[in-house]
Formats: sequence, structure tokens, C-alpha cells
Amino acid sequence: MNKAKAYSAASATSPLAPATIARRDPTEHDVQIEILFCGICHSDLHYARDEWHDVLPAVYPCVPGHEIIGRVTRVGSAVTKFKLGDLVGVGCLVDSDGTCPHCKAGLENFCPSQVLTYGGPDRHKTAPVTYGGYSDSIVVDDRFVLRIPSNLDLAGAAPLLCAGITTYSPLRHWGVTKGKKVGIVGLGGLGHMGVKIAHALGAHVVVFTTSPQKKEDALRLGADEVILSRNADEMKKHAGSFDFILDAVSADHDINAYINLLARDGNITLVGAPTKPLAVSAFGLILGRRSLSGSPIGGIAETQEMLDFCGRHNITADVEVIPIQKINEAWGRMVRSDVKYRFSIDMASLKAE
Repeated sequence: MNKAKAYSAASATSPLAPATIARRDPTEHDVQIEILFCGICHSDLHYARDEWHDVLPAVYPCVPGHEIIGRVTRVGSAVTKFKLGDLVGVGCLVDSDGTCPHCKAGLENFCPSQVLTYGGPDRHKTAPVTYGGYSDSIVVDDRFVLRIPSNLDLAGAAPLLCAGITTYSPLRHWGVTKGKKVGIVGLGGLGHMGVKIAHALGAHVVVFTTSPQKKEDALRLGADEVILSRNADEMKKHAGSFDFILDAVSADHDINAYINLLARDGNITLVGAPTKPLAVSAFGLILGRRSLSGSPIGGIAETQEMLDFCGRHNITADVEVIPIQKINEAWGRMVRSDVKYRFSIDMASLKAE
């Protein structure tokens, strides 16, 4: 068993603080990784503050982080896909049963026995639960380790392991290609990735925002048009014209305004997760044979596909790189949406602890 430096939360109300955690010695199928960067996802805060208690109750101490970029430092005897020095990533999952219909279909993200990168059952009994990427190292089964294209900026590549795949998966599932008209609702951590990926897929990309000051940035990221969603006349002009809309808003909003923008057989997919249920008008769906769906992350094969796609198109997240010592400040800013568009932790800073 190895000791690793980390930042952890001791309770739902305590700040993140330096800690020492246990990491297992690699088994024959494991990869040991020195963590170089870890993106900050809002899920990290939700879990650490026990805000998802009814779905995923927090266990303390907790070490968040599931947007991990690192370098391989050790491999088990049965590992053939990776070698020392490889640049790799770890996303939201570190294990699954491998035998259920979802796993056999390459959709480990739907496995009922999936193990989350943090807060999941530690099947190796190294700790009460799995510990995430706010740490200097991690040991992961090689099935859940991903290759990082060498041309990508590592700090910006970290959020691809969650924000990237969360937006890529539904865009691909619903057939977004050249010539499709695609809407992105909300220009935040998820939304800005949706714009970049939809643009690279060849779609005509329209960003919906409530903030006029975001127009210039949306166009810079790859949007063809920007619509102020509070402008009823502007919204009406686009009624019935969208093939697909990706809704990345986690606050309460009128979903029907966007359903009415869909063309016949159009789809709107939720990747944001409002805490309050959204009121949906049945007629908006029925009259255009439209559909409303949700989507989580993707499976491991699709996540690798996404990384390779981003490598070909040189896509990374727009990030602000911070030292681990500023993590509590960054979480406060994230709550206030005071970041464009994701934070990425430089784990070299952890050596100073």
C-alpha cells in the first residue's frame, strides 16, 4: 500500500485541506498514474457538500476529482495497452462489472455496478470509498484508463474527461453532422464544450444565452449565431427549425420555449440537472413528434473516441489553471459562475504541501 498527498473534505461544511490517503499497490491489471492536472467539476462540490445525499450520500473524508490527466509510473504484469511515461486520463468511472448488457455494449456508464472515481465502493478495500483526482497519484484498472493525444494542452484536456464526453455523447447519439442546425442552451463549463464540439462536427451552431455580454465569446468559440433567449421575437423567428438542442442549464428555466424551436422529429437533450422538476407541455412534443431526453457521460470506448476527435480538431476546454492551495477560493468562484469556463488544478503545486 502506498501513501499519497491529497486535498480532502472532512465533513459537509469543512473546507478542503491537505491530507494523506492510501493508494493500493498495482495489481496485475492496474496502472499507477502520477496526476499532472485535475479539472474541477461542479459535481465535486455537490458531493463534498452532501448536496446529493438522497442519490449519492457523501462518505468522509472525501477526495473529489474525476477529470484526471497524468503520466504512467507503473503498470501491472498483465497490462499491455500502456507503458511507463504514457500520457493518460481517467474520467468519472474506475470500474464496472464487465458482464451486464450495458458493459458488453461498451456502455459502462449505465452499469448498475459501476464504481465512480470518487465516492464509490472501493472493491480493493484500500479505503472506505474511492478517492478522486485532487491527489498526486491514483491507481486504476487499465480498462478505465484512456490515452491522451500528445498535441493537446494537458491543463485544457482535463475537463474533456467529464465536460467533453458529457456533451460529445449526445451530439453523436442524435446524429449531429454537417448541415444540422444545433442549439446550445447556456454558455458555461458544459455549454462552451458543446459549442466547440458541435462546430467541429460541421453543424450550424446557435447559442442561447440570457447574457448579451456573452455574444462575442460564443462566436469566438465557434457559434454561428447567438440568440438572447429573453427576446421573444428573436426566439419566434427560429420556431420549428432546430434538428437538435443541447440544454446545459442547471437552473430552473422554461424548457417549452426550446421544445417549440425543434423541427419535426427534433430532439432536446438535458445535460444540465436542475434541482426543481421542469414543467413540460405535452402538446409541444406531440405536435412535432419531438422528443425530450437526458444524457450522462459516455462509455469508455466513446470517451476514447471523443479524445481522439478532440486531438484531430485540437479541442480543449478554456481553463484557468490554479494551484491546489486555491481550491476553496475556486469552488466559491465556481458557485458564482466566475470562471471562463473551467478550473484546472496544476498538481505540481501539491508537492509544496
